[in-house]
Amino acid sequence: MIRTVHLTLPALLCSISTLSFAADETDTKSIEKITIEASPTANKEPVGTFDSPVSNLEYDPRVDLQSRNMAEAQADVTIRGGIFENTGFRVGSATLFDPQSGHYFAEIPIAPQMLTSPKVITGVDNALYGVNSSVGTVSFGWKPINTGGSVSLGAGNNDFNRQSLHGAVSLPLEGVNEWRVGVEGEFSHSQSDGSIDNGDHDFSRASTRVQLTGPQSQTDLFFGYQEKFFGWPNMYTPFNVNETEDLETRLVMLNHKQEYAADSEFEISAYYRKHNDHYVFSRENPSMFEAFHESEVKSLALSGRHARNDSFALNYSAQYIEDSIESTTLENNFTSRSYYKVSILPEYKVTLETNQSITMRLGATFDDTNRDDSDISLIGDVTWNTVTQDGTERALYLSYAQASQVAGYTAIGGSDSGGLFRSNYSLEREVTKNLELGLLFEQQNWVFNSALFYRQDENLTDWTYSLNSTSARFANSVDIDTSGVEFFATKHFDTAEVIASYTFLNKSEDYGVADIDASFYALNYPDHRLTLGAIWTPSDLLEFRIDNEWRKQHENTLRNGDDDALFTHLTLKITPHQFENFFITLAADNVWGESFEEIPGTPGRGEQYTLSATYSW
Repeated sequence: MIRTVHLTLPALLCSISTLSFAADETDTKSIEKITIEASPTANKEPVGTFDSPVSNLEYDPRVDLQSRNMAEAQADVTIRGGIFENTGFRVGSATLFDPQSGHYFAEIPIAPQMLTSPKVITGVDNALYGVNSSVGTVSFGWKPINTGGSVSLGAGNNDFNRQSLHGAVSLPLEGVNEWRVGVEGEFSHSQSDGSIDNGDHDFSRASTRVQLTGPQSQTDLFFGYQEKFFGWPNMYTPFNVNETEDLETRLVMLNHKQEYAADSEFEISAYYRKHNDHYVFSRENPSMFEAFHESEVKSLALSGRHARNDSFALNYSAQYIEDSIESTTLENNFTSRSYYKVSILPEYKVTLETNQSITMRLGATFDDTNRDDSDISLIGDVTWNTVTQDGTERALYLSYAQASQVAGYTAIGGSDSGGLFRSNYSLEREVTKNLELGLLFEQQNWVFNSALFYRQDENLTDWTYSLNSTSARFANSVDIDTSGVEFFATKHFDTAEVIASYTFLNKSEDYGVADIDASFYALNYPDHRLTLGAIWTPSDLLEFRIDNEWRKQHENTLRNGDDDALFTHLTLKITPHQFENFFITLAADNVWGESFEEIPGTPGRGEQYTLSATYSW
């Protein structure tokens, strides 16, 4: 189905794969009507567990995922050299949130079959739609339910086993034209001894939703539960102990999306999230130190676009979040907070010629909480778009975006005098300013996307380490200037697709204090990073997929081993003609046995090989 996509910055930055024009005529309409199929990585599913919304993001050229154990265990998703708490996760119109720490933002108990592919938004669009995520947001939408399902079983080295069951039914409503009701459910489980010693895991997830769709609307009611136990040496501390986490996450979400008039729509999202965390410092001696946290979040969000005519539209977004936490390690003087954000971004488009247009957006955001100072941020961009006679599209844009956020409870609500994780009561609201220049080329079978950006982070909350300290890490504010260059390219052939990227980052930091020997997050970034993926389908029987990532990491005192690494994820899919709707998958991750520490001082993952069988209907 062809949808109208507005070729302002959201579409330009997020479409790095196949784009095809829906009209042959080179007129104003053909500039807007395109179809997009994003494919930032070759592989879609992980090797060491069942898939989740963060699966395979470590090979996504738009983000840098720093994992403990594996991405689905504990994923710190960073964008453009930010840290994990600068990145938000958005479903529908609502940013999901955890007040204790950004380490748990990615605990999302939703089956990926229910969601659209992840869309990474930065700059103006992140400032417009993201909440308390000053650098970037990974955004998902709810898919329409289609009748079908699958069952999958997998096994591999390290005593790995996996089971997944997914099913959905969509039926027309009797007597109501063009209305349908759907029900979808999923259950997944995996466990293993781990790719290194004391790196075992045991995961389970159950999720379900009910959906009502009409000619111009879609309403989803979702319930999800996820339970995860995993261990890893030096998970959060550099003291050579075997740490564990035991997590439970519950999510209830109601989402309604409504289209109206021409090029106008709005989306309302409401959710309740409850997250429990039991952290053990030493699995051999749990009484040495353990912590219990229970956080609750309630939120209501609205976003949309109102087009008055072909030349003027209003983009808007608003969200309210209310949270609370019970903890055995916080000082109990900062255990609840309310967050408010409103964004307004008017958009004006001028048609220069039959094949050219300029789109200008200029607006502002307002952020506030009941405990912190408020902040008003300016956001805006201008995009020059051209469609040539041969179907090539070219877009040049310049954008400026300011965003802000406040620190999590672990950083600001614990002890500031000692303990494993030392808080800092003087942390202030963080402010990020991003200036960006970008160029995009698109054609029927290839896309090239490039960006040059400069970002200033003021009062960024980082976790640092001193060789003379008894604490594992302590919260410090830092001012950092980051400059970067990004290049993304994808090319389609008759039986293959190739995806490649290169990223360069450079930072200049000022902590304002002298007793800092290492940074766990703000200065844990690649100076150079290359990704290369490919999909090759030589026949109906075989399909090969490969993702590669090479990086040269910035030097860090805490890191053991080399600062460069090469990771490879391989998949062979075999679809026997004798069995309808059945296929076998052979998969391998970290095939070169890299021991690179994605987080300095924390051991990297080992090799994982998996054989799985899937039947779908």
